[in-house]
Amino acid sequence: MAKRIVLCVAVVAMICGFSAVITIAAGSGPETVVFENKKADVTFKHHEHQAKFECAECHHTKADDGSQGPYVAGEEAKCASCHELGSMKDPIHVNCRGCHKEQDKKLASCGACHVK
Repeated sequence: MAKRIVLCVAVVAMICGFSAVITIAAGSGPETVVFENKKADVTFKHHEHQAKFECAECHHTKADDGSQGPYVAGEEAKCASCHELGSMKDPIHVNCRGCHKEQDKKLASCGACHVK
């Protein structure tokens, strides 16, 4: 009986621990990020996306040779620290627009993100 109680307490503690880690990670970084654009700025709902995706799906590091390196927690930087502002279109369109097309084609239209 004591073993069952200890096992139940351990399982509950693990669940609470995992929940706390997920909650902390989901709330890290800015709530929104604004990408300035000549058509219309894009306001990216960072916290909303954190709740759905792993950080590594968008964030990465820069390898010594200048290529894309793996994501390392705690080493997040603004995109513009590596990507020139004019070059952000391609990575954003490939990642964001591709995912939006899979979910709902209306989300992939220009006006879904570039709100005037």
